[in-house]
Amino acid sequence: MNDTQPSTARPGNASKYLFLFLLGLVIGVIATVMAMRAIDARKDHFHEGVMHVQQWHLGQLKQKVEQNRCAATDILPDLKTLRILADDLEPAFPDLRDDKRFIEHASRMRARLDSALASPPLNCASVGTATADLGEACKACHQDFR
Repeated sequence: MNDTQPSTARPGNASKYLFLFLLGLVIGVIATVMAMRAIDARKDHFHEGVMHVQQWHLGQLKQKVEQNRCAATDILPDLKTLRILADDLEPAFPDLRDDKRFIEHASRMRARLDSALASPPLNCASVGTATADLGEACKACHQDFR
């Protein structure tokens, strides 16, 4: 006789369970995003900032060569900024501060910038050469430490 009795489950329960599942999913995604942002906020972004600003100024030098704007007044601000930022390489990477290879790369970068500032490139060919030298200094360090 049990076979003929109608089931006691109501047809509306499935939609309630689906709604609760979706609600839990949305709350879980929001909580995950909030947790990831909190973890990211605790990180030190100084090294990323130094690298981004150096990359931008190096890009400005390359762009000035392409635009044929290679007067000393056009390129010296970027070179000076790059030199100032080169002093922050060791503090920006505290884990590598004692690594001899990193110290050598940072010193080489500063030496190339000092050379470029001591006798500023006066035409686009020499600005292009100086920019390529700086790019090579960056590339050599990135190959060892990236």
